[in-house]
Amino acid sequence: QVQLVESGGGLVQVGDSLRLSCAASGRTFSSYTMGWFRQAPGKEREFVAAITRSAGNTAYADSVKGRFTISRDNAKNTVWLQMNSLKPEDTAVYYCAAKGALRGSFYTSGNYDYWGQGTQVTVSS
Repeated sequence: QVQLVESGGGLVQVGDSLRLSCAASGRTFSSYTMGWFRQAPGKEREFVAAITRSAGNTAYADSVKGRFTISRDNAKNTVWLQMNSLKPEDTAVYYCAAKGALRGSFYTSGNYDYWGQGTQVTVSS
């Protein structure tokens, strides 16, 4: 079992930055690929970014590529999402999730085993 707790969300202006954190507890954090997803009102949950167990590989949705950066520190059991140049369309609840190595593509939310409760990000114009 892995428990995930996100923090760092808030209300910001267009062009501002935020850094989301996800603290993990429970089973070995380093054995999981970590992902960030988001869900805006009335929309389906969508992939944002993912990072493999050793941080050797990362992936991003086209909509955030070049603006968001995912990172992790296995010694601190934490994954971060640095979000720069925020836009109104980035407004959503952001979720952190953990996926076992053999669970398939990290782009697919259904492949993730554990989820946090989410943190709200609102970008005001």
